[in-house]
Amino acid sequence: MEKKKYERPIIKQLVTGVPGKFGRPEKPNIMTHIDGVSVKSLLNEYGSPLFVMSEKKMREKYQTAKQAFTTRYPKVQMAWSYKTNYLDAVCSIYHQEGSWAEVVSGFEYDKAIELGVEGSKIIFNGPTKSEADLIKAITNESLIHIDNIDELYLILKITEKINIRPKVAIRVNMDTGIYPMWDRFGFNYENGMAWEALNKIMHSGKLDLIGLHTHIGTFMLAPNAYKIAAQKLSDLALGLKKKFSHNIKYIDMGGGFASTNSLKGIYMPGVDTSPSIDDFAEAITSALLSAHYSTEELPVLILETGRALIDEAGYLLGTVLANKRLISGQRATIADIGVNILFTSFWYDHKISVAQEMTDFTEPTALFGPLCMNIDVIRENVELPLLNIGDNFVVHYAGAYNMTQWMQFITMRPKVVLIDEQGRTHIIRENESLETIKQLEKVPEYLSKFEL
Repeated sequence: MEKKKYERPIIKQLVTGVPGKFGRPEKPNIMTHIDGVSVKSLLNEYGSPLFVMSEKKMREKYQTAKQAFTTRYPKVQMAWSYKTNYLDAVCSIYHQEGSWAEVVSGFEYDKAIELGVEGSKIIFNGPTKSEADLIKAITNESLIHIDNIDELYLILKITEKINIRPKVAIRVNMDTGIYPMWDRFGFNYENGMAWEALNKIMHSGKLDLIGLHTHIGTFMLAPNAYKIAAQKLSDLALGLKKKFSHNIKYIDMGGGFASTNSLKGIYMPGVDTSPSIDDFAEAITSALLSAHYSTEELPVLILETGRALIDEAGYLLGTVLANKRLISGQRATIADIGVNILFTSFWYDHKISVAQEMTDFTEPTALFGPLCMNIDVIRENVELPLLNIGDNFVVHYAGAYNMTQWMQFITMRPKVVLIDEQGRTHIIRENESLETIKQLEKVPEYLSKFEL
């Protein structure tokens, strides 16, 4: 008979029956399998820490979002936001579902082209596009969203060199009742900058103005803000129709929809505070359908949803390295997951589940990473059972931004594994090694030898 692990006794107030001041007693979250695959087996095969992506969840989230919009509006096109997660396998899943590519740099643009996305189905956003990147996008007939007046002048200059009419839209920022307002990107609606840009484009006669674009913020919790944005873009579109007899082909509402992660500083969990995709769809489509478009001139609605489609499809698996007591008396658990690979721990109180059956007794715990930095905090305070060295746990909702904003700092970045819809596992990104990190380094000859 296997000897049970020792667990230090603790005294904790228990609440039974009617909830008391401290609510009902909490049991630890336990997650032993992801899509039918054992967490322990994943860690044993691929190492710890480990990112795991669920193809089933990605496709389900995409199909749910698409249905929410297409049942309310006749012309909808999704465009996968590469900056959210640009691993080739991840992008390919969304492209298989019918999503275009939305990119914000030359690097992301080249990635989409190499994956086989047609140039005409790439939306090129971002505040800084080089001349070379713009020429490439124009040649490929991509949709270029102009961010500022200097970029507009650069595109006009390019048209003098190449005999191709660029397909363009302008990005518009506006007051939607959300503060601070995102006015860093695009042309402002209220002060007339947007109309100034539109007038320059139309009077130049050198560009095909086919769309209007906005992206009002990130992790938005107010669907009505999108309704206001759609109304203001429609006002611009109908103004163009009246002034220039010019029809806009699409309105791009960007992204920013919230996932069910729990934002720091918000008392209620994300599953209770985040609007559903139906809430966003209702707000946007009702505004477009209420505008004075004729049926045949109704613009295509483009959505650049990222986080809401993939956050919940990503997990980060880790292992306990040590335990200690802080001077406050709080229990502290040190794990092999750091903020260098879980950047979103600065934004969210990620849900943590243990990966093995454990006692129901929990204790407020600080969950730290392995980095020699005081900011390496995964959760400042989370109810966890008394984890021992070698125990495993799961960080939930880690699919968005962590694999694009992670960094090689002190520790190396781990493998990323995809679980397909049949429950098979595939490595979609290898872990780093000393060799891969040193590949780009060069040591001058005079530094190649030393004596100690």
